[in-house]
Amino acid sequence: MEFITPAEKVKLEERLEELKANRPVLSKRIAEARALGDLKENADYHAAREDQGMNEAEIRRLEERLRTASVADTSTVPDDMVFLGAIVKLRDTANDSEDLYKLVGEASGKFDSDEIEVTVSSPMGEALMKARVGDVVKVDLPRGTKRFEVIMIVS
Repeated sequence: MEFITPAEKVKLEERLEELKANRPVLSKRIAEARALGDLKENADYHAAREDQGMNEAEIRRLEERLRTASVADTSTVPDDMVFLGAIVKLRDTANDSEDLYKLVGEASGKFDSDEIEVTVSSPMGEALMKARVGDVVKVDLPRGTKRFEVIMIVS
């Protein structure tokens, strides 16, 4: 089972509605391309059909994800415990460098934020989940084991 934050659920629902709203647009493109004639060599028709297929596949994926995902209830989580949706400041015990990490259900793919996104299913996410301020977590990474101290929970 996948856990997502309430904010992630809202984003998924918004994206799903956008994709569903795009259905009539794609159908119109297909109809217009079909009206141009011979479908064998009609690139507009084939492109519109491919777009429609990708749109429908993404709709099915999001519907399944929303159906099976569980929204994390953070109201009962202690303030000093790392949980889904938390932004934490960690210190690498090997070199004393500090970075902000955000524990998420699914990475957004954006790399322009101040924090590094970590999914709960990743080695780092598993180590951080339910850690407390002051704990040192051990993370088994492809390049070896690293240790991080949980300095503070930012939000």
